[in-house]
Parts: sequence; structure tokens; C-alpha cells
Amino acid sequence: MTHLPTLDVDDIDLSDIAFWALPWQERERAFAVLRAERPIARFDEPDLSLSSSLAPPRGRGYHAVTRHADVVEVSRHPELYCSGKGAISIIDLPEEMVEFFAGMISTDNPRHARLRRIVSAAFSPRRINAIEDGIEEVAGRLIDRVATRGECDFVTELSAPLSLEIICDMMGLPPSEHATVFRCSNVIASSGDAEYLEPGDDPLEAMLSAGYELADLLTRLSNFRREHPTDDLTTALISTNIDGEALTPAELASFFVLLLTAGNETTRNSISHGLLALTEFPDQRAIWQADPAGVAATGVDEIVRWASPVNWMRRTVTEDTVLSGVELSAGDKVLLFYGSANRDGSVFEDPNTFDVLRNPNPHLGFGAAGPHFCLGAHLARREIDVMLRELLLRLPDIEASGEPEYAVSRFVNGIKHLQCTFTPTAPRARP
Repeated sequence: MTHLPTLDVDDIDLSDIAFWALPWQERERAFAVLRAERPIARFDEPDLSLSSSLAPPRGRGYHAVTRHADVVEVSRHPELYCSGKGAISIIDLPEEMVEFFAGMISTDNPRHARLRRIVSAAFSPRRINAIEDGIEEVAGRLIDRVATRGECDFVTELSAPLSLEIICDMMGLPPSEHATVFRCSNVIASSGDAEYLEPGDDPLEAMLSAGYELADLLTRLSNFRREHPTDDLTTALISTNIDGEALTPAELASFFVLLLTAGNETTRNSISHGLLALTEFPDQRAIWQADPAGVAATGVDEIVRWASPVNWMRRTVTEDTVLSGVELSAGDKVLLFYGSANRDGSVFEDPNTFDVLRNPNPHLGFGAAGPHFCLGAHLARREIDVMLRELLLRLPDIEASGEPEYAVSRFVNGIKHLQCTFTPTAPRARP
């Protein structure tokens, strides 16, 4: 067994992008030290001016919340820890940029409740059932494309297209727009990863440009749907009116950007991390394959805990308060590190062991209970379940065959590429 040198808590810097390029095991070792020695640690903010001329000045720093109990406590008290100053950015971005890229998750009540009520009403039980019925069709179609080859890039050919195509189908976007949506959502969620930028691009400018391109796409679609309504989510969103309130065009565009980045990234990365885990833990894979229906509920939640696809969300302190003995002042920023909370040994037995039968599993992969718990958690669970069930049924020996290529991102625990192999098989027979 390799013994790593002792890690000094003062040597840990969560703001350094180099930290997020470290292997998962090294990052988790750092978070274990923080949970044990400095669970609410203060860090300087990253200096983004080095990579973007649009970056605002650095703020006064933030507190990293790394224990499960503290993340839950902050999430339960939005009156003390608000989201409206920017839930997805450490630095204080201009208000219009926060509104554009974060929308509903960067709002507080009463506006947050209004937006969530309107969006929830558009997701009627009938529409949810129709979306879920379509997941199997999309998953099967994607597997058909690679089944005869015996190998593929799991991310770009299976996990990423699944959630992307489901969201596009759900909104009523034609297949001709899928490549545009995929490119733009990668730029927005990548946090400046060079793979998704053109040489010389300013990362923040590229994000803004991609966001405007997506917003324009949906604006054109929604204008068309006002004259030609159909049974898609875009039509439902523009026609839903609750107590005289409806989404404005700007809110609709912002929701679309959020759906593509949050909904797409969470699901694709959970599925990709899931294949890695099932490859690394063949005993757990055997348990799942022996009883896919019985294991699905606990197995999917364990994958989301294991993947923790969103590294953190930010809150801003609204008034002087104390969190686990640490004094916080109004205006202080706190980052809720979900991946760290999901490996808190005081909550999870053997937290670094992948256990598809883990129960209970109070993971925070969709956020903690509170007004900002993930609106699409049910749909994400269904997508993960269906894709893995179809894979293990049709490509039963599929496994990761190379090292994953991770996105270098402070915000998303993403996998960009993952080679996999399997015994070639014929595409399914179609009626």
C-alpha cells in the first residue's frame, strides 16, 4: 500500500485551478483534511483577470463549507444565506450576467417561488410521462449507433448525447440544432476549458456569446410556437399562467440556458462516473446486473453521491451569524462543497466505497433540502436508470478501457472523454 505524505491544511488552495486538475483521490484527501481540521475554511478568490479581460476585481474571499451537516444547515436557511447574489460564481459578476446564466437558481423568494411555480406547472404529469417514455427510445438509438463497433468514447457518443437529445426533444428543438446546443452548452459549463474555446478566446466573452446564441435560438422557437403551438415544453412554458403571472421572454431564455447546462451536465457526468465506478467495482456491477429493477433506486442515488457532478454552489450571508462556531458577517460568501459533504464519514459508512445497495443515502448530489433542491432530480434519476439498464442489458460487458479525461473546472466535476470497450452486437430490431 502506498503511503502518501502528510498533507498540511495550509497547503490546500481550492481557488487554484491546478487543484481541480489533480486526480480525484488527491482532491478527496484534501477535503478529508479540511473536514477534520478546518471545516469552514477561508480562501482568497481566484484572480480571473489573468484569463479574461471581462473579469471583475477579486472580492474579499469566501468560506468553504465542507461538512455534510453544515451544508444542510446553510441550505435550510435561505433567509440567512441567499442565492440572489450569484449561486454559480465565486466572483461578483454583473447582475445581468448572473440573471442570464443562473436564472432561477440565483434568485430568492418571493421571485424564486414564482418562477419555480410557473415552471413546475408546465411539467404536468402527462408531460413527464411522455418525457420518460422517450428516454428509452433515445437510449436505444444511441446504443444502436455504436453497438457493432465494440468501442467508443462513452461521453461524446453515449452519456452526453442522451441528456442533450432528451432536453432538445422536450423543448421541441429539431435535430438540426443539436450540434449548436451541444457546442454552446459545453462552452458555458466548461469554466474556460481550452478544449471548448477557439485559440485566443476570452473565456467570459465566449460564455456570453454561447449564452446569447442559445437564448436567440429559444427566442426564435418560442415566437414560432406562439403562432404554431404544439405539445412540447416550449409551448407549455409560454402558455402557462399562474395567478396572472407568466414567464417573461428573458426568463424563458434564462431557463433554457439553465436547463441545458444544469440538466445536461448533471446527468451526463453522473452516467459517465457511473460507468467508471461499475468498472472499478465489479462486485457492485454484478449485484446491479443480477437485479436491475430492484437495485435501480439505491444504485442511481449511489452514483449521484459518488459523482457529485456539481462541485459547489455559492450563498451570500445576509446578516451576521454563526455557523458551527465560525462567525460570519453580512456580505460574506460561502461555498457549499457537495462532493466533500457526500464523503463525510460522520454521515456515510465507508464513504470511499461504492455501494449500490447503500441505504439510507442522504447524499447532496442534487443539493440539500430547501428551496433550491434540484427541480429536475426525478428526471435525472430516470435518465441514469434507463441508460445504465439498457447498457447492461444490451452491452453487458461494457467497461471503461482508458483513463478518463476530466474537465479542468472549479464548478463541474466533469468527464470530457472516456474510452470504453464491449463485445460488438447487432443493433436492435425495429418494428
